[in-house]
Amino acid sequence: MSAYTLDWLNLLLRWIHLITGIAWIGASFYFVWLDNSLEEASAENKQKGLAGQLSSIHAGGFYEVGKYQLAPPEMPTHLHWFKWEAYSTWISGFLLLSLMFYVGANSYLIDNSKLVLQPWQAIAISLTTLIGGWLIYHLLCKSPLANNSWLLAGVLLAFITGLSWGLGQIFSARAAYLHIGALIGSCMAANVFFVIMPGQRALVAAVAAGRPPAPKHAKASKLRSVHNNYLTLPVLFLMISNHYPMTYGHPHAWAVLLAILLIGAWTRHFFNLRHKGVVRPSILVSAAIAVILLAWAMAPAPLPAVDADQALVSDQQALSIVQQHCSSCHSAAPHDEMFTVAPAGVMLDTLAEIRQWAPRIRARAINSRDMPFMNKTEMSDAERATLGQWLQQATP
Repeated sequence: MSAYTLDWLNLLLRWIHLITGIAWIGASFYFVWLDNSLEEASAENKQKGLAGQLSSIHAGGFYEVGKYQLAPPEMPTHLHWFKWEAYSTWISGFLLLSLMFYVGANSYLIDNSKLVLQPWQAIAISLTTLIGGWLIYHLLCKSPLANNSWLLAGVLLAFITGLSWGLGQIFSARAAYLHIGALIGSCMAANVFFVIMPGQRALVAAVAAGRPPAPKHAKASKLRSVHNNYLTLPVLFLMISNHYPMTYGHPHAWAVLLAILLIGAWTRHFFNLRHKGVVRPSILVSAAIAVILLAWAMAPAPLPAVDADQALVSDQQALSIVQQHCSSCHSAAPHDEMFTVAPAGVMLDTLAEIRQWAPRIRARAINSRDMPFMNKTEMSDAERATLGQWLQQATP
C-alpha cells in the first residue's frame, strides 16, 4: 500500500473518528446537563408520572422535556436509543489505531531502543492491553470496591498510571499514550454495549411486561455512566496528545498523564455541580493553577548560553546535521518511504529555512527529542547538542 493511499485512509478515518466522537460526547454532555437541570414537575405532569421537566429554546423553537419517575404508562411507538454514537466512535478509533500502529507497526508502534519486537508480538501486546484492560476494569466495577466510589476511583487511577508506565517501557512514547486513550475509550464504549444498553433493555422489558425493573441494572448503569462522564475530558486530551511531544515525550510521561487525568476529571466536576445549581469557581481556579504548575514542572531546562570563548558551530556543520537526519522527510522533495510531502509543511533544505523553524527544532529535536521520527536516522546526543548550540548562535 502506497504512502499516499495510507495518508488518505488516515485522513478519512481521523475525520470520521472526530465527527462520531463529537456526536457521542456531545450527546453525553447534553443528557448530563438535562438530567441535572430538571425542575420539579408541575402538578399536571406529576399526575402523568413525570419526575421533572425542563423548558428550553433553540433554533427558533420552544421545547418541553419531561422525565418520568420510572416509565410512561405504555411504551411509545418510537423510542430513540443513543448508542451508535459510542459504537461508531469506537469502531472508527480502532480502525485508525490498526492503520497507524498495526499496519505501520515498525514505524509507529515498535521502539527497538526499548524492546526489540516483531510486528505480530507488538500487535499481540496491544490487543492484550485493550482486552485485558477492559476485563480488569469490568471485574473491579463488579467487585465490592464498587460500593466505595472513591476507593474504586483510586484503584482504577493507580491501574491506569501503572499501565502507562509499563507501556512506556515497551512501545514508542506516542504509541504508549495513545494506547491509554484507546483503552479508556474502549472501556467507555464497552460500558455502553455491555452494561448501559442491557440495563435499558431490561427496563423497557420490565415496563412492557408490567413488572418492576430490577434495581441492579439501574445501579450498574449509573456507575458506568458516571465513569464515562468524568472520563470525557481526559480521553479528549489523549485524542490530541500525539500533536504535543512535550507530554508523551517527557521523561516522566506517565506522571504527566496522571496529572492531566486528574485535572480533566476535576474540571468536569465543576460542570456537573454547576448543572445542579452549585457553582464553585474555586474548582476552575485550582484546575487552572494546576495546569500552570504542571507546565512549569514540565518545562525543559534552558539551553546554556554560548560562551564567547567557546568554539562556534559553523553553518556548514549545522546544515550537514539537518541534511543527514531531518531532510529525508522535511524537504521540498522527501525521499523517506513514509512521507510523500514534508510533514506539517516544515522544509529544512536551506539555512534560512532552518532559522525559520528554529523554535520547532528546539522543541522537537533538542528538548523533547521527538524528532527525527522514532530517531530512525539515529541522531546522537552529541549532534543534538551541536545543533542546539548553532541555534543559540544563529537565533539567540
